[in-house]
Amino acid sequence: MTTPLTADSLYRFFRTGEEETFALQGVGLTVERGEIVAVTGPSGSGKTTLLSCLAGLDEPDGGTVRIADERMSHRGEHLRSRLRARHIGVLFQSGNLLDHLTVDDNIRLVQRFSATPDRPTAHDLLRDVGITSRAGALPRQLSGGEAARAGLAVALANRPAVLLADEPTGEIDGETERRILALLRERARAGTAMVLVTHSRAVAAVADRVLRLRDGRWVR
Repeated sequence: MTTPLTADSLYRFFRTGEEETFALQGVGLTVERGEIVAVTGPSGSGKTTLLSCLAGLDEPDGGTVRIADERMSHRGEHLRSRLRARHIGVLFQSGNLLDHLTVDDNIRLVQRFSATPDRPTAHDLLRDVGITSRAGALPRQLSGGEAARAGLAVALANRPAVLLADEPTGEIDGETERRILALLRERARAGTAMVLVTHSRAVAAVADRVLRLRDGRWVR
């Protein structure tokens, strides 16, 4: 059986003038089918950079990411895009929705790029995240919490093997957070591997593992 996600010794640095800042310093990670891994740590610890490298949206300066046993890192963007479309759902804190499309159309657009069988309808996805009434809204008409839930619906649209999410319960109330966490656990039981960057204790509580980043390294 293939391993959904493996990252081996990831390094990422950024140069400003003559200064180098290491965002990741030898980070490794394996996530099995149906496993939820919560990644915590202070702002600036490398969490979002890690997600970007895992998704193939940013290239590590060293190390390798493999998705479903296929190498993601250090390949052309067209190959990385194809792997993302087939295997990965990505949720960041912004930029998940195209501004000129309704919520419903954002979901349908993502589904056009994948031939995933038995995928949910846009209506079912929006029902699951509790915003069916906002299907026809444009992103600018959504509250912060609604936009986060719409972004999650887009990320789950093709039943991804891997879900990478940055603060999946950000800007929502406690009752809605419980609903979203129940949905994530349900998707994990169906086999989705998840990496959830979070500051929420509730998210960490439902995870199978909690890992902490500081200064680009795992810490105990």
